[in-house]
Amino acid sequence: MRTTIRIDENLLKRTKQLAVKRGKTLTAVIEDSLRETLARQEENNQRESVKLPVFAGQGLQPGVNLDDSAALLDLMEEADDSA
Repeated sequence: MRTTIRIDENLLKRTKQLAVKRGKTLTAVIEDSLRETLARQEENNQRESVKLPVFAGQGLQPGVNLDDSAALLDLMEEADDSA
């Protein structure tokens, strides 16, 4: 089937170079890329969702800032040292 699409100039240039390198036509390279992208999308849609365990508790301890990984590591090391 023949169709017209607009492709970024740099992307088209790189795709043509890949076609030459692989000894394929530009159409074949584009079709392969689309098939791979669609297959990956289907694979992602078929994945089972994962349920993460949830533990009861009082939430974060005072002074814990999840956005500060260095401080969090310090607090965990302090807890290990006191155990």
